[in-house]
Parts: sequence; structure tokens; C-alpha cells
Amino acid sequence: MKIAVIGAGMQGSACAFDLARSAGVSEVRLLDQQEDRLDATRRRVEAGAREAGLSPAITSILVDVADGDAMGRALHGFDVAVSAVPYFHNVGLARTALRAGASFCDMGGNTDVVREELSLHAEALAAGVSLVPDCGLAPGLGNILVADGIASLERATEAHIRVGGLPRKPRAPLNYKLVFSAYGLINEYVGEATYLRDGRRTAVAALTEIETVDFPAPVGRCEAFVTAGGTSTLPWTFEGKLRELTYKTVRYPGHADMIRSMAACGLFSLDPVDVPSEDGGRVRIRPREATAAALTRALDFPGDTDLVVLRVTVKGTRGGKRVTRAYELIDAMDEIHGITAMMRTTAYPVSIVAQMIARGDVTGPGALPLETAIPPAPFLRALAERHIDIQQTEVIEEAAL
Repeated sequence: MKIAVIGAGMQGSACAFDLARSAGVSEVRLLDQQEDRLDATRRRVEAGAREAGLSPAITSILVDVADGDAMGRALHGFDVAVSAVPYFHNVGLARTALRAGASFCDMGGNTDVVREELSLHAEALAAGVSLVPDCGLAPGLGNILVADGIASLERATEAHIRVGGLPRKPRAPLNYKLVFSAYGLINEYVGEATYLRDGRRTAVAALTEIETVDFPAPVGRCEAFVTAGGTSTLPWTFEGKLRELTYKTVRYPGHADMIRSMAACGLFSLDPVDVPSEDGGRVRIRPREATAAALTRALDFPGDTDLVVLRVTVKGTRGGKRVTRAYELIDAMDEIHGITAMMRTTAYPVSIVAQMIARGDVTGPGALPLETAIPPAPFLRALAERHIDIQQTEVIEEAAL
């Protein structure tokens, strides 16, 4: 299997690291437009492969993500291309991969972009390749767990996802540590989420419906609130089948109110504003870009470790009895290799999906929602091999409906 990873940042480096340590991967190609980052990631990936006793080819190419021709040449001859760059590049990259004859998957994060990618179904079929977007943690792993829970029941009625990346200890100013792209983070905090309520797709405003949620030590009490993008394609896939579907992001208490204040001040706006410059003139900026840059600096605590918490609950019936099936994960940073919990739980699922696509272990060519493309059982086995251990429980009520 020859797999290319576009983007050599935190998530891309972790994905490439896992690919290079996976039997059957013959070449990992790294693509990035920053030479120093590309070189550092290549050295890290090569060391990881040696440690695992494997010797895939590790190649790297300096290329601008927006240069479709150069990117197409770099992807030619590869089985799968993985996008680990901000979501707004993914439609263009998907088209480039299809033209190069490569399958494509990404870490997603924006449902409108994902639905545009899925509109490429006919092109993917014609090319004989698979396009599977939104393959990270949530959306991603959460989608597969929902699908697995629904398949375990005769009739599913509701599904709920609660997930978040947290510093092991809360840290001012936001009780938070940035564990992925600031642009991706802000994208979750603006706009609307898509839920299922009474069986129908319903828009719900981000940063609303705050609830208390408790996790085992070392996490403890947290809050969860509505954010955009987390349900991904689930509401379309299961509309008319589920009565209720919700998704909320988990943070330490107080975070949501602080973020709501920032949003109310217009700090996430994309509308340009004029600000004074040092030379007495004025500079035109977009507040969201400035905020993303400020958060990247203010929430970077390189000495702090992180945790990822995930809880998926699916309810329904089997044999005339009420059944509640739950999946729970608390994952910690791999301090030996310097891979954060968020990198592990986002990038490793994408690596697994890319390999399943390359082996043909998906439902078929075309542009496919993750929850219909990936069979849960082999995916979850591969996660367990990486010590991402999801605890599954089931409660059956004896009283029939």
C-alpha cells in the first residue's frame, strides 16, 4: 500500500507515524509547503518505522496545498491520499486525488464541505476509487460507534455523542489547551449543529444547551454543549430511522461561557474590519484570523499533557426489551513518542481508514459517508491494537415496551 499524507503538522505527522508502523504499507509520502516541518516529520516517521522493525519507503515533497497540478503529480501512483490540512482545502484536494487516480480521506470538521465532497460520488465511481471524508475522532470514530450501536439493535431510537479533548489539568485563560488547528476549533464554536429531533433534521445553535457530564478519574466533572460539525452525515444517514440524535463537545466547567463572550464580541467573525496600524494608517483584517493566531499562541502549553474523553450512547429495543448500549473512552498522551491523546484518537483512525480503503475493505468505490463505508468490527480491532481501548457496556431492561 502506498499512502500519501498531505500536511505534516500535528495530525499529519501522527497519521504518517502510524502508517509507517503498519505492516503492508510500502511507502508513506509526506507533502507540505513548509520545508522545516516536512524534514522534522520525515525524521520522526523514519524513527518510528525503525522502532517497529519495518522499513517502508518514506518520501517527502515540498508542495503548495493550493497548487493542484503539483499536488496531482505528487499523488500519482498512490493508492490513497490523506488530507491533514484545514477543512477548507478538502474539496479541492479530493478533486485532485480523483484526477490522479487515488482514493481520498480526510479529518474533516465541516459538514457543508463534507457534503460537497460526497457530491463527487459519480466522479469517484468513474475513477474506481473511494472518497471517505470526516474520518477523525468526532466526526469520525463517533460515527462508526453510532453505526455499530444501531446495528446491534433490532430498532434504534436515539443516539448521543459526548466528546472532547482536554488538558490533564485546566489552565487559564480558557481552562483549555489547544490540541488541534485553531481554525478547526473556532469552526466548531460558530454556526449551527444538525441534530435529529422527532426523527427530523433540526438546526441547533452552537454554544447552547449546556449540561453537566461526569467522567471517571482523572477527568471528573465537565460540561458539554452544542458545537457545529460533530454529527457530520449521521442526521442524513439515519433520518427517519432514529428519533433523536445529539452531539456535544466536552470541556471543563466555565469554558462555554467564556467562548460565548468571545463570540458576542465578534472575535469569530469573518467580516473584515479596519484597525489602526503603528504607522498611523489602517489595516483591514478578519477577526477570526486574528483570533485563531492569538489562540494558537495563548493556548499552546507544550509541557502539558492532554486527555480525550468520548462517550457514545445508543438506545433502542431488542427482543421486545429496552436496551442501552454505551461506548466510553478515556485516552492519554503517548509521552514516549510525544503523540498527544488528540493526535492518537484523530490521526490513528484516519490511518486505519486509509489502510482499509487501500485493501478494499470498504463498502465499495464512490464517495461514501464514513458510517456506511467502514465496517465497525475490523476498525475497532485495529484501534485496540493501538491501545485505544473503548469500553462497551449494555443495559437491558426486563420490562417489555
